[in-house]
Order: sequence, then C-alpha cells, then structure tokens
Amino acid sequence: MSLKSFAAKIFARRIVRRNLKWIANPVTTQKRVFEELITRAKGTKFGMDHDFSNIKTHQDFVKNVPIRDYEQLKPYVELIKEGKTDILWPGKPLYFAKTSGTTSGAKYIPITKESIKHQVNASRDAILTYIHETRNSKFVDGRMIFLQGSPELDEIGGIKMGRLSGISAHYVPNYLQKNRLPSWETNCIEDWETKVNAIIEETENEDMTVIAGIPSWVQMYFEKLKEKHGKDVGALFGNFELFIYGGVNYEPYRAKFEGLIGRPVDSIELFPASEGFFAYQDTQREKGMLLLLNSGIFYEFVKADDFFGPDPERLTIGEVELGVNYVMIISTDAGLWSYNLGDTVQFISLEPFKVIVSGRIKHFISAFGEHVIAKEVEQAMQEGIKNTDAEVNEFTVAPQITPTDGGLPYHEWLIEFGKLPSDMEKFIAILDQSLQDQNSYYFDLIDGKILQTLKVSCIEKDGFKNYMKSIGKLGGQNKIQRLSNDRKLADSLQSYTI
Repeated sequence: MSLKSFAAKIFARRIVRRNLKWIANPVTTQKRVFEELITRAKGTKFGMDHDFSNIKTHQDFVKNVPIRDYEQLKPYVELIKEGKTDILWPGKPLYFAKTSGTTSGAKYIPITKESIKHQVNASRDAILTYIHETRNSKFVDGRMIFLQGSPELDEIGGIKMGRLSGISAHYVPNYLQKNRLPSWETNCIEDWETKVNAIIEETENEDMTVIAGIPSWVQMYFEKLKEKHGKDVGALFGNFELFIYGGVNYEPYRAKFEGLIGRPVDSIELFPASEGFFAYQDTQREKGMLLLLNSGIFYEFVKADDFFGPDPERLTIGEVELGVNYVMIISTDAGLWSYNLGDTVQFISLEPFKVIVSGRIKHFISAFGEHVIAKEVEQAMQEGIKNTDAEVNEFTVAPQITPTDGGLPYHEWLIEFGKLPSDMEKFIAILDQSLQDQNSYYFDLIDGKILQTLKVSCIEKDGFKNYMKSIGKLGGQNKIQRLSNDRKLADSLQSYTI
C-alpha cells in the first residue's frame, strides 16, 4: 500500500466521523444553516427588500420570500453583472456558472467563495465515504479522468464566468493533480468529438482507475476506445475500479456500460448542479443519495402534485415523507433564495435523509391527466432491458395526441438501440405494463380505452448525438430531455428515425 493510499484511509475515517455529527442531528443542522444564511444576508439588497432583519422563523421566511425561478431572480443577477456589490450575498460572487436557459437564453448562476468550498468538499467527501466503506483506496495511485467542460473562463462585470465543471477544474487538490487527466490543453478543446479523440490519445496507454462524467458522454468515450482497440474497456484499463456520475439516472445505461467495460465496476452517484452540490451516494449497499444538510443550503420541499396550485405548502426537512414526489426549493450561501431548482426528488430514507432524483417539475407527460414522470419511464426501461436481450443507448418519450391513422393517442418512445430486442412486441409490452403498474392514472387511461399502449420509434445509430450536435449541445453537461409534454423534441428527432 502506498503512502497516499494509506493516508486516504485515515483522512476518510476522519471525514466520515465528522459528518456523522450533522447526519445524526438533521433538523437542528438545517435550523442552524437557515439562521446563518439569514444573518449573513441581512445587509444585502435582497435581504433589505425582503425584510430579513425581521425574519425569525421559517413561517416568517415563507411570508416574506416567495418561491422564485431564475427569470424572477434575474433582475438581481443583472445588478451583479453591472458590477454592484452586496446584492444577493455580501460582496461579489467569485464566479458565474453559465448554463442554458429555457426562456431568455443563458443563465448566470452566482458562485461565492463559501459555495465553491462546499462544492469541492462534497466531491471529496463522496470519494472518501466510498473509501471508508469499501476499504479500497488503491485507485488513488492510478490515473483519474472527469469528462468535463473547458476550464477556460470568460469575464462579465469583473466576475469570472464558465461552465461549472470548468470552474471546478481549478479546484482539483494538489495531491490529485499529477494523477488527473486529460491535460489542461485537451480540456480546453471546445468541439466535443475532437476533444474525446484527444482524450483517448492521452488515456489509452495510462493506468486509468477512476472515470467520471455524465453517462451518455462517457459511453461515447468507451465506444470509441473499444472500436479503436478491439477489446473491452475493462481489459484495456485493468485497474479501472470506480465510475463516478451525475446528471442522469445511470440504471438505463448500466447494462450497456457493463457490456462495454466487460465486467461490473463500483459506481458513485452524485447530485451536483451549478446552484449547489446537494447529495451523494454514501454506500454501495443500496441506492439513493445522502442529502447534504450541512453545506450552506437550506432546503424546502413542495409536493409536486400541489406545486402549480394556489399557495402550496413549503415543508422543511423534518416534515417530509417517504415516497412523495417533491419539488426541491433551495436557499444558499451563493445568494439563491427560495429558488426553484426545477428538480423533483423522492425520499427513500428518513434516517438518514436520502433521496433519489425523480425528474424535473417541467418535464413530465400529462397530456391526458396521467402525469408520468422521469422515474417511471426510467424504471420501465430498466425492466425492459432486464427481461429481454435489448441494449439501449438513449431514449426520450413524448405524447402523440393526433395519430395520422386517426386511432387512439399514445405515448411515443423514441429509442436508439445498441441491440434491437429479438422480440419487439415483448419489449413494448414490458415497458407498457411497468408504466401501468407504477402509474394508476396511466393504467386507467389504457383500461378505459382513452390511450392505446405505447409505440416505439427506432432512432438510427448516433441519432441522438447527431441531433445534439445540430443544436450546438454535444457533450459537456448537456443531456437529452427524458420526457416531454409536447412534441417539440420528438418532432425534431423524426429525421433520425429508421
């Protein structure tokens, strides 16, 4: 065992023991975070506009600070971009994380010295928790790669600006720098396909032990490696032991990944975003991610079924229930206040508090009142893959309200198969039955002959990749929308159907 590997185990034990203190006191921890945030921001423009000086309780906060999305917070962000200080948080942010917006172009999410520290520590703690549980630390001696955006930063209003993954690249600890790939120059390549090819050249002869990134883009890297060398990734990288991912559910990709790797490897799921690092998988024994209650973020939860109604109830951590679909609302030490992140979560444990990401509040199908969410279609796909010989590279789902044949409407699943199922009808039946089992509204619509069972449209090889390239969103942190309540994405993909 190397000195670095030995030291990692000692450090891991210390961090896990420290974290157990707040894990054991979740409600008290969140109350402290809430009070610290309000106190720190009293003198900011936002704090004065919302009378933070008189906020003593969560009820006061709910009364004074409505739920906002980025568009509603944007006037404050514009003031920061103009160079003004003490707007959302004391002083000025260190960075803006630039992300794709939905209605008015790019979003500029502030990142402060406090929030970036929590981002970095959460990434570190996720790996250290894995080391502590598994006692496996030898991978720290090998090479590690994170498929990420360019670390080159622009500037706006005197504030550095870039993609979150590019900003994070500036905070890789010194003891990991010499293990880290790709090189700075390769990381700065903007064109994704060129970048992946350069990464392959830099990594193919290295002792890769940890690989991280969004599954769909790591899959491209693996496929190109296998195509070039004619052997499994696990054979090429004999000591590859750990895959770290976030952004999308890994389960629909797992079978494909294990086929490319040639063997199972451990994985750690993360729940990071430009707005904060919210959770990570803290054990290999079960699914779900530990919600980080001590990281400068105060959480509120609104039942997804009530979210668009009048005056929905905002719950704190001590009031949530298992299995309910919640919209997660955050207030942070980067100056986001009652901010609607857009993600929905479900708690799978209350001791400690663990979540799964169930989807996006704006990404669902309810063209007929069924309110199907991402978790349900991903579970259905997982069962379809498990019980047939199909391999799936990517997919999305949308309603077809007016079929050209005049028949009943249906859900259209647009799927890029790595391998077509030998029995497509069986595959479709499994998908549809799983969705009926999970969603009683969908069952009633099928049973009542309002909907017909789902239909599959096959997307050509690399169809999703080529579509993303055509709209300038290939690679990086960009992801395919898993499901939609309209036909915009589905219709755009029709030219890629077989």
